[in-house]
Amino acid sequence: MAEVIKMPRLSDTMTEGKVSKWNLKVGDPVKEGDILAEIETDKAVQDFDYDGDDGILLYQGVKEGDAAPVDSLLAIIGKAGEDISALIGGANSNSSSSEPTTNNDSSNTNTTSTPSASVEIPKDVEIIKVPRLSDTMTEGKVSKWNVKVGDTIKEGDVIAEIETDKAVQDFEYDGNGGVLLYQGVKEGDSAPIESLLAIVGPAGTDVSGIIAGGTAASTATSKPAASEPTAVASNDSKPSSEANTVSSGNGKIFASPLAKKIAKEKGISLDQIKGSGDNGRIIRKDVENFVPTASTTSASSSSAKSAPVAPQITPGVDTETPNSSMRNAIAKSLSHSLFTAPHYNLVFEINMDNAMEARKAINSLPDTKVSFNDIVIKAVAIALRKHPQINSTWSDTKIIHRGNINVGVAVAVEDGLVVPVIKNTDYLSLTQISSAVKDLAGRARDKKLKANEMDGSTFTISNLGMFGVESFNSIINQPNSCILSVGAIIQKPVVKNGQIVVGNTMQISLACDHRVVDGATGAQFLQTLKMYLENPVSLLA
Repeated sequence: MAEVIKMPRLSDTMTEGKVSKWNLKVGDPVKEGDILAEIETDKAVQDFDYDGDDGILLYQGVKEGDAAPVDSLLAIIGKAGEDISALIGGANSNSSSSEPTTNNDSSNTNTTSTPSASVEIPKDVEIIKVPRLSDTMTEGKVSKWNVKVGDTIKEGDVIAEIETDKAVQDFEYDGNGGVLLYQGVKEGDSAPIESLLAIVGPAGTDVSGIIAGGTAASTATSKPAASEPTAVASNDSKPSSEANTVSSGNGKIFASPLAKKIAKEKGISLDQIKGSGDNGRIIRKDVENFVPTASTTSASSSSAKSAPVAPQITPGVDTETPNSSMRNAIAKSLSHSLFTAPHYNLVFEINMDNAMEARKAINSLPDTKVSFNDIVIKAVAIALRKHPQINSTWSDTKIIHRGNINVGVAVAVEDGLVVPVIKNTDYLSLTQISSAVKDLAGRARDKKLKANEMDGSTFTISNLGMFGVESFNSIINQPNSCILSVGAIIQKPVVKNGQIVVGNTMQISLACDHRVVDGATGAQFLQTLKMYLENPVSLLA
């Protein structure tokens, strides 16, 4: 009978896995111990070994590059020609996280249709969505409709006044023009951004299918309408036959805010532009299409002298990067820690003169190179022996005092950060710690760490000193109760033996979970750590 392989949980915080690479294809023989695939968790990329009976890879449930939840269908292995349709159907009915793939592309053509895909948008029909008129806006309220269903509208018409979370703004239509066929939001009502606001198209067009599709249908339009907030609304839809710029009696020129903005950026005087909007109102395209002539250049020279021309700025374009599994895991775990553990921070300044001399002496030995971070790790491990409360974990009914000292070291990687763990740190020498850190950090950046190399930390160290950061506070890496932030070593004036001299100092900050570690306990730990760092020879005692 065929064997169903599910997406494995390769770390304690893993909720989904991404198939970075399939090492076998459908139809290949598989035996116990073969590496089926490379799976990316929230922490690393790991080889996935097959541990079952020999057979044939009949089905791949997750495409290469796709992600799927833990325990969802990853693969099916069985005998050649075996009917696995029931297994595939059962798995797909329970999970919709990924699209399965097989080696027969022609048989894999059934897809689930979405509401937007089932709605056909008639020719020349435009879907207008509720626009985002401020960076914090989540919904808009239609304060007033300036046109009603059946009215003809054209580019530049202010079709509605929309209330955002900050102000009421005119909403200027910027499409191909037509008849207002439908209003998706009643006057006085609110709707989320990107929901259906209006439909514009040829008179008599049947848009019932789009209306039934709602906001989903709006995603199917091939030309979504753009919008410009405007400060001056005109309800008169009668087109202007005037060739000259229209202004009010007091000399004010009617133009949309966007038109004014673009004109200012280009150094163009609005009184030289013909408006094509209602009653000669100047809109965006009028400014963009304006070509100055010799006469207009001469006429505007005096105003150009009085007001400096703003440099032309190309608007930036927002881009989006999908969250990786690691980024989602970081967001979830650190948010949970920050909002569940009552943090407080203690800051000490360490005189690093002796540590610098000690490191210089150690590194003078053949084939030996330790870093200041290695010295900090060693000092932390020995200090934890003397302060076991720091090496503890909170639970709802008890405090767990950890029997081993396992120091985690935060390592920056491409997608975020991971915390490989140095097991039994207090029993390791400086050179052993240095070797372990180099090995773990290198494999962390290559996403080659194993799950057990990132689990079991009892204390965490984060060091940003190499970036020149002098002091910072970290969020506790639960279930740890503390995390140490290590800053850069800097030279500064210090008082030594009653004299002001140049000293090498380093700031450290200890973030503590107040449920486990009281202020005095944290301070006593830092005093011990300071003693070890300022007198490194004491680490040998």
